[in-house]
Amino acid sequence: MGQWKSVLVLILFVSSSLAGCLESSVDEAMIDFVVEYESDSGVVIETYVDGERISLEEVEVEFDFSKTTSSQAIETYGLESMDGTETITVDAGVASSLSYAFDEHGIHNVTLFAVDASGVKTSQMVSIRVDLRIDWSEAKTNDPAVLPFNPTPNNGGIHPIAIEIESTVENPSLIDGIGGGGQTVEFSWNIVDELDDTCQSKGGTAEDGGEDTWQTIHFNTYLLHELRIIPEEGQDYLNIQQTVSVIYGSD
Repeated sequence: MGQWKSVLVLILFVSSSLAGCLESSVDEAMIDFVVEYESDSGVVIETYVDGERISLEEVEVEFDFSKTTSSQAIETYGLESMDGTETITVDAGVASSLSYAFDEHGIHNVTLFAVDASGVKTSQMVSIRVDLRIDWSEAKTNDPAVLPFNPTPNNGGIHPIAIEIESTVENPSLIDGIGGGGQTVEFSWNIVDELDDTCQSKGGTAEDGGEDTWQTIHFNTYLLHELRIIPEEGQDYLNIQQTVSVIYGSD
């Protein structure tokens, strides 16, 4: 995540006699709306071990309103979620910043706002890009679990641009550090969509004590998908390390 600072500035003039106009008047109130935040992107990380999710690392963004000024005292700072179902506010007399955690991938448009003592409210929408990374591991399995992933954002926003996959299948020696005694395992990797159509596939081979890796980019970012590893020959137990990244853009 880049350590640059975004600054949002909005100057709002409000007149009781000329609402919505930018002309001055004796009753004019002015809000100089400034919000700073370290980054507008991040990565949600889901970690799975033997098919069970063990952790979820959210993307937390702190919005700093401390440089916002007004001709009237600021009473409230706040944030509204993209779908309008969640609003977070802080008392401006107590705090000048708030944090919001994103736990799902997508382009999230949130509305930041300030309200002064006269009831004047100014707001501005900002977009936060949240990618997804799934870290998946299995140990000593001869029946690899299916890795499901859904590239469709739950917020109904735009779809990601690509899915990156890296999968390593290791055929560990029967006796650690000593080759021999095991057998070569042949298998295939398959990306399958919810219609049971195979989108991509590749054959792999892991000799006793060896491993094989598949790296690919998938551009179908619609429909539910599964990454499947299917052993074809050999019954040795396998160790599997996989990463699936749902990507919306690049920094």
